[in-house]
Amino acid sequence: MTERGPQSPQLPHGNSATGATEPVPIVNIANILTVLRIALVPVFLVVLFVGDGHDTWWRVGATVVFAVAAITDRIDGQLARKYGLVTDFGKMADPIADKALIGAALVGLSILGDLPWWVTIVIAAREIGITLARFAVIRHGVIPAGRGGKVKTLVQSVAIGMYLLPLPDDVRFASVTLMGLAVLLTVYTGLDYLVQAIRLRRGVSS
Repeated sequence: MTERGPQSPQLPHGNSATGATEPVPIVNIANILTVLRIALVPVFLVVLFVGDGHDTWWRVGATVVFAVAAITDRIDGQLARKYGLVTDFGKMADPIADKALIGAALVGLSILGDLPWWVTIVIAAREIGITLARFAVIRHGVIPAGRGGKVKTLVQSVAIGMYLLPLPDDVRFASVTLMGLAVLLTVYTGLDYLVQAIRLRRGVSS
């Protein structure tokens, strides 16, 4: 019998490093966290709109709920890749959860008058456009999430968190600057994705 080194976490499923063929169960910790993130969206909105939507402690509470939901996005992805828990459900539900959380926060802040509507519209248009592009080329191949997209999501989340927090006016410029950067990254990564989608489609056609 071949000697084995130090024990490492078992990766028992079909898309794990072991190469086993056992199918990945839909009910796993990564998917549970994704569903939890979706479930937290209405909770976040309720907390955000308590009273007039500008009570200090309720805004802090809304920020905490948003932060917890945003953190699950990073955790579920790491768990899915590390333990071979990637499923078709997860591939579909994860981006939906992300868009629902970010979109709810942007719309909520715009309704409350804290964020210009044009910012919400630009980001929403990008996300809807990319979703349509993804479906248009899915039969040709999948374009993996790039580093730019991950940075975009991180900057969006931090910027939204700063807008949610009841920060004093003399530091509000930092929130505006960060949201401006988020908008630029949103547009840039959206155009980059569309270019990749067009190249993928043309490459397959040729």
